Amino acid sequence: MNHEKSCGAIVYRKHYGNTEILLIKHIKSGYWSFPKGHMEDGETEIETAVREIKEETNIDISIDDSSFRETVVFNPRRDTRKEVVYFVARALSNDCIPQEEEISDIRWVEIGQAASHLAYDNDKLIVNKVRSYLATSKI
Repeated sequence: MNHEKSCGAIVYRKHYGNTEILLIKHIKSGYWSFPKGHMEDGETEIETAVREIKEETNIDISIDDSSFRETVVFNPRRDTRKEVVYFVARALSNDCIPQEEEISDIRWVEIGQAASHLAYDNDKLIVNKVRSYLATSKI
């Protein structure tokens, strides 16, 4: 069995009093999800998330608090087990530029509407957890 590990974040911003999160649309699958990518040798999970989000979206972020750490494990292929670790991150910039070879679109979506854009139940569950986390944290 092959093992893969990726890290990313649910990136949020406050926009006209609403909390919005960043969604990306993958070229290969056509599905909306969160920015993430494979860990490189010597990187921490947080370093991977920060790097991948910058590469995929051109956005600088600040990981809010490493106490929010959600892991999703699935099998994208029969011989592969994939682990994806997500953090919560605040956008430090808003100038989105999609990584041409991977991302077809980037969209800020009000957090309460995000689940309607997402295809995977795991992603919907994470949005609900982030929504609760942000409601109880001081943002």
